[in-house]
Amino acid sequence: MSAGKVTISPDMFEFELETTDGGARAGVLQTPHGALVTPVFAPVGTQATVKAVQPRELKEMGATLVLSNTYHLYLRPGDELVRDFGGLHGFMKWDGPMLTDSGGFQVFSLGQLRQIDEDGVTFRSHLDGSVHRFTPEKSIQIQHNLGADIIMCFDECPPPLDRAVVESAVARTLAWAKRCVEEHARSGNPNRQALFGIVQGGIFPDLRAQSVETLAALDCPGYAVGGLAVGETKAQMNATLEATTPLMPANKPRYLMGVGSPEDLVNGVARGIDIFDCVLPTRVARNAAAMTRHGRLNFRNLQHAREDMPIEEGCTCYACRTFSRAYIRHLVKANELLGHQLLSIHNLHMLISLMRDIRAAIIDGTFSTFANDFLANYRPTGKEANARTG
Repeated sequence: MSAGKVTISPDMFEFELETTDGGARAGVLQTPHGALVTPVFAPVGTQATVKAVQPRELKEMGATLVLSNTYHLYLRPGDELVRDFGGLHGFMKWDGPMLTDSGGFQVFSLGQLRQIDEDGVTFRSHLDGSVHRFTPEKSIQIQHNLGADIIMCFDECPPPLDRAVVESAVARTLAWAKRCVEEHARSGNPNRQALFGIVQGGIFPDLRAQSVETLAALDCPGYAVGGLAVGETKAQMNATLEATTPLMPANKPRYLMGVGSPEDLVNGVARGIDIFDCVLPTRVARNAAAMTRHGRLNFRNLQHAREDMPIEEGCTCYACRTFSRAYIRHLVKANELLGHQLLSIHNLHMLISLMRDIRAAIIDGTFSTFANDFLANYRPTGKEANARTG
């Protein structure tokens, strides 16, 4: 389905909060490409593709939302080319809801390759060193061309522990959000794309509160929590969410950017988050790891060499229905692409099915028991890091 064939109605991005269980929420967000039931995990298709996974396979595993990256698609193949192929939906042949980030995280992660001023950011491409400039207006224009259902304000994503830097970022993020809203209203179709604001503030509750208050005045269709999973501890992230989400508009969807390990999804939902995204499931798959409800499995380990059992007992993904651990370990050791594909399919399926079970528990009023049982039985293996692109 191309973006041009979508029928738009004024209430296209209506969010219905169906029920709550403690801080956890179950809802439905309407979009031009279908309804999103929340809480929801979005696989990341940085370059207009989820690595090693076909759109058909995403549908089969129950994915409903896919994220793509503004910075990377602007550089290659170019947002105008994507527009000419019907936007991301037509270009990558995904007919479900889509989200694009603003490019802010990637630009600010370039370090010495970028220079920031009050108007925007000048940066050098990591591909060829060419010079480019993003302003709030430019980010919105690119996202209009990409055509995702949900788009993001251009923000500054600072290191979360340096208060002076975070204070500056909060002020700049608000100023830029106002410009994004104005540009979106001027040159886009607000009924076709929902523009979310991004709450910044590092780990500092007062700065988060300030950011929420000022952004809420813009009355965006939804709000993201940015600037987490970028250097703070898990405890600091959870404490920040506890201080922030109760201040956010209850009638708008809440999106935690770049977070996707299983225990973080459970902890995030418990603290009122509705939408998540992360490259973690496909990234760890390319490093021979499977994500399960009890922790990670490293398929380079010899223990799996003769195991005639699925990656995870009870999992209904294609990899678990079809292949043994011994076969998948063989693929990994032989550096066969199918190994990456099967582990990616399993990891994504695991997170998507986990979110379905979380939603069911919220609706049943048993989420607290579900979360406590899950976290008691989950064993993190190594550093459960999160990531934005990959």
